[in-house]
Amino acid sequence: MGLEIVEEEVNAALPLPLMSLNHVSFVCRSVSRSVKFYEEVLGFVSVKRPSSFNFHGAWLFNYGVGIHLLQCNSLDDVPKKKGVINPKDNHISFQCSDINLLKRKLEEMGIEYVTAVVEDSGIQVDQLFFHDPDGYMVEICNCENLPVLPLSSFPLKFPYPKDPILSSLYGGTGLPKFQCRPCGAEAECVIMENLVTDMMDISF
Repeated sequence: MGLEIVEEEVNAALPLPLMSLNHVSFVCRSVSRSVKFYEEVLGFVSVKRPSSFNFHGAWLFNYGVGIHLLQCNSLDDVPKKKGVINPKDNHISFQCSDINLLKRKLEEMGIEYVTAVVEDSGIQVDQLFFHDPDGYMVEICNCENLPVLPLSSFPLKFPYPKDPILSSLYGGTGLPKFQCRPCGAEAECVIMENLVTDMMDISF
């Protein structure tokens, strides 16, 4: 019995074997229309989708994350598109180095958006919100201005810290160099890791 308690304590202390966000998934009224939106507005690229799926959909990828689109069986499966853009709604968010450029692009494409500003300890973050064709909300922000400060002693986990090749991106110590830096550096590191992984897959 004592051994069981020790094993439970050890297992509780072990970090979860999660690595990174893989994809987000949306049910769409029209997959082709949504693919065009994510390609033309946000720069995603269509990628191969497993042939075993027996339903219509599409996969896109960029910036280290995938977007999976699924064709709805009925229009009732898709939430009704909201007329008002509410920054408090569920959304996906993308880091951006030039929000003004995105604003101009949305205006040229006739896409409505709203803006907001977040301030904390003299640090300012600009936010840009708009809807995709099905009413799912997208945020663009310069969140790299805000440092990532854990509220507990539990360590933040970054992808592949023990990989012999990818760990070089973290300084080769098993702990990322970017642990206390702004999330922009973390996002850049994740993207670089995904790129290296993709290149390794192609090479072998």
